[in-house]
Amino acid sequence: MPVSNRPQPLERILQSQGFGSRKTARALVQAGRVAVNGQPCHQPDASFATDGLLLTVDEQPWPYRERLYLALYKPANYECSRTPQHHASVFSLLPAHFLARGVQPIGRLDADTTGLLLLTDDGPYNHALASPKRHVPKTYQVSLKHAADTSLVAALLAGVQLHDEPAPLAARACSLLDEHQLLLTLDQGKYHQVKRMVAAAGNRVVALHRVAMGGLRLDAPPLQQLAEGEWCELDADGLALIQSY
Repeated sequence: MPVSNRPQPLERILQSQGFGSRKTARALVQAGRVAVNGQPCHQPDASFATDGLLLTVDEQPWPYRERLYLALYKPANYECSRTPQHHASVFSLLPAHFLARGVQPIGRLDADTTGLLLLTDDGPYNHALASPKRHVPKTYQVSLKHAADTSLVAALLAGVQLHDEPAPLAARACSLLDEHQLLLTLDQGKYHQVKRMVAAAGNRVVALHRVAMGGLRLDAPPLQQLAEGEWCELDADGLALIQSY
C-alpha cells in the first residue's frame, strides 16, 4: 500500500498508530512521553510528514506504518481470538497499540497448533490472502499417532473424501520425514483440514506445526531468528515471499 506523506498533526499520527484517542495522544505528548525522529516534542498539533517517521513513546521506538504486516511464531495453547475461551490470546503476545489498530490474523491456527501466523490491519489484503480462491499453500510438519509408510503419503496426494465436501481433497505436496512425521502442503484452506484429511486416510494427528505460507518460511530469512512467542514486521520483500509459490 502506498504511504501518504502529507503532513499531519502529531496527535493524529499517534492515534493512527494505535496510541489511543486524539485526547489520549494529546496527553501523551503534553506529558513529555513522545519524541519524533529522536527529538522530544511537546506540541500535539505540530505537523510531520509520515514517510520515514520514527516515533518514540515512553522511550520505545516505533516507526510509522500506514499498514502493519506481522509474522508471529505462535506457541501452543494460544487462541487466535480477542475473546479466548480456554487459553491465552495470541494478541497478548503483541504490543497493545497494535490491537488498537485492529490487527487480525490472516486465517487461524488451532490452540494446540504452533508455527507461522500472519497478522495485519490491512483488511483487503487479509481477505485476499485468506481467500481459498488464492490457493496460497500452507506447509505443516505433522506428528502422527500411528506409524506411517508411503501408502499414507500416496492416499493424501491422491485425495481423500471428507464427509462434508463434494469431492476428494488432495495434498499439494506430501512426504515422510520419519514413520511418525509428515511434511504436508495444502492450498484449499478448509476447516481443520490437516487433521480431517489425515483421519480420513487412516491415521491421527497428535501435533501440528505450520512451517511456511507460500515461500515465507519460519526456518529461513527473514524469520529464522524468531523464537516461540516472538513477532516481526514484514517488509515488501517478506510479503513478496508469501506470493512466491
